[in-house]
Amino acid sequence: MTTRLLQMSGVVADLLYEVERVPLAGEEAIVRGFSIKPGGGFNAMVAAKRAGMMVCYGGTIGSGPFAQLVREGLNAEGIPFSRSQDLTRDQGCCSVLIDAEGERTFVASDGAEGHVSAEDLDQIAFAEFGWTLLSGYALHYKGSRDTLRHWLETENTIQNLVFDPSPVIASIPDQARDAALNRAQWISTNTREATVLTGQNDPATAAQNLAASRPPGGGAVVRCGADGCFLGQDDTVEHIPPYRVQVVDTNGAGDAHVGSFIARLAAGDTAIQAARYANVAAAISTTQKGPATTPLSAVVAEVLNKKEAC
Repeated sequence: MTTRLLQMSGVVADLLYEVERVPLAGEEAIVRGFSIKPGGGFNAMVAAKRAGMMVCYGGTIGSGPFAQLVREGLNAEGIPFSRSQDLTRDQGCCSVLIDAEGERTFVASDGAEGHVSAEDLDQIAFAEFGWTLLSGYALHYKGSRDTLRHWLETENTIQNLVFDPSPVIASIPDQARDAALNRAQWISTNTREATVLTGQNDPATAAQNLAASRPPGGGAVVRCGADGCFLGQDDTVEHIPPYRVQVVDTNGAGDAHVGSFIARLAAGDTAIQAARYANVAAAISTTQKGPATTPLSAVVAEVLNKKEAC
């Protein structure tokens, strides 16, 4: 089986605002810094690539200044894209407010990446990829939802689907959500999303519930930020402790975890080993500003080797 990863969720332009605090309604934020960088589905691809995995973008790229930014970002990371360009729309964008504690708040609007047709999917040879990643955002957007739901229900060559529900999981229609859950080999979610999916506030119980319905060899990861993650597989749940760092910016940390976890599974690690690697990679990513700051595998390996030696 090939170890290549196909990212089916869209890449957007992140408009990054460093603010003292997120303003209340009617107020204005005090901005300390601003930049524009590729984000969204870009972050997990970068994480997987830096963990040693070959990655391809299967989402839509539009035309316009945001799309140009996305193309340049993919090219800089050596990530090819597998479909023709959408000449009618620019890429979507996400305004990201990062407060003094490093927490991020999103306001997003979709563009070309939120539009997928059956003809678009016909351009992709899904059997050539050993792993496929899908975010809830792709099932939330009206321009891609129905096509991707049908793809999940009918495409026989999707391998090792990993579903990241995303913050919009509560707004995804039941049919689309269930199509992803029924097809997913692995689910990787944060604690809030896990509660929405399972009704359980306890992350260990949520991980167990989500893992219970996975195919053999699959499972669930519930990411708990600074508290590490819970790994559910078969009938067991294990807490994978965090790697403590001084947090600067949490934007993209969940994506760093997902991409790193997939790459290490594909490389032959056990799920526990992959989760330990992902915890360290995601933690280190929060020590730098920006959405795609996952460290190279050598940096993570050095940390893990030191932890084992202690």
